[in-house]
Amino acid sequence: MAGFLTLDEADVAGKRVLVRADLNVPMTDGKVTDRTRITRLVPTLRELAAKGARVIVMSHFGRPKGKADPALSLAAIAPELGEALGRSVAFAGDCIGAEARAVVAKLGDGEFALLENLRFHAGEEANDAAFAADLAALGEVYVNDAFAAAHRAHASIAAIARLLPAFAGRLMEAELDALNKVLGAPERPVAAVIGGAKVSTKLDLLGNLAAKVDMLAIGGAMANTFLFAAGVDIGASLCEREMAECARAIMEAAKSGGAEIVLPTDAVIAREFKAHAPSQTVAIDKVPADAMILDIGPATTKDLILRLGRLRTLVWNGPLGAFELPPFDAGTVMLARAVAERTREGTLLSVAGGGDIVAALVQAGVADDFSYVSTAGGAFLEWLEGKELPGVVALEKAG
Repeated sequence: MAGFLTLDEADVAGKRVLVRADLNVPMTDGKVTDRTRITRLVPTLRELAAKGARVIVMSHFGRPKGKADPALSLAAIAPELGEALGRSVAFAGDCIGAEARAVVAKLGDGEFALLENLRFHAGEEANDAAFAADLAALGEVYVNDAFAAAHRAHASIAAIARLLPAFAGRLMEAELDALNKVLGAPERPVAAVIGGAKVSTKLDLLGNLAAKVDMLAIGGAMANTFLFAAGVDIGASLCEREMAECARAIMEAAKSGGAEIVLPTDAVIAREFKAHAPSQTVAIDKVPADAMILDIGPATTKDLILRLGRLRTLVWNGPLGAFELPPFDAGTVMLARAVAERTREGTLLSVAGGGDIVAALVQAGVADDFSYVSTAGGAFLEWLEGKELPGVVALEKAG
């Protein structure tokens, strides 16, 4: 991974290693409801421990706005992390100061500790040099394995990387490798499938992708805005009519750059936005005035699946319909299964992430069959937008 130092280069035996993790996991009534981010962190932590490191995990959780909030403590995460590791994890009631130092001092080689929520201190989100120095004093080596937070210029992500030997963890390495294969140096033809509700939230993303891919397929409610901009009557469908000019500009930019924009040619429509509402399939220019487009139609789905046969690389962000309301999940599910099949065959590199697409792939039963599925959310989207991520830049400079 050019420009970065990885765990392959890290000498950690007998050393205190600070690992920036993303343990901002969903919780209900004090219980973790989705352990994905915990389990994805485990390989890095186990590797460090196996090499004799004294592993100190730090993370944010929620938005406490620089003040201690018991409801946002990481104390409940320590046993969950320990269960995933198969080892006990000591917990420090603060991330800096005497309490943190005391817990870290008791660690032996191959043992683990978890520090309290970084955001209990205002210095974290302010990228404060003094706070970063206090964190750095706890360790001798720094490992960033939190790509999901890499778009934040925070002390535990940016400032600290200048104070200690800094390395990318295995999850960070895998994420950056996957994204580089999609947009950095992709095997062509490369396509992007973009869904979701609003063009306004993905202007930068669409503009950046239009200049980098060979095909840009647009679905979900945002496709309605593009259809409207192209003069198609979309009935009562969700649409950002004020974004029509921007949509036309994106289509023109794609055309100028040699990228083909693919919009739905048929749609599944209904008059109510609810599960199992009476629906029908119509040509895209035959949507009744009182009906809403809630999914791509079977002809559009078939066309997209056929196009997969010509592709070598695919990046996907956002569902193609109201996937949370059956039967309007059909287009997303069918295309996802086709992408998964091509990926299993070894003929397509597929990367998905951001927004609701992860949930949609889980619903389709294929989340494990894509080449890589990112749970990084905002960081994944900002990368697709072509923005520099402070956490990545910090590692580049350290490397």
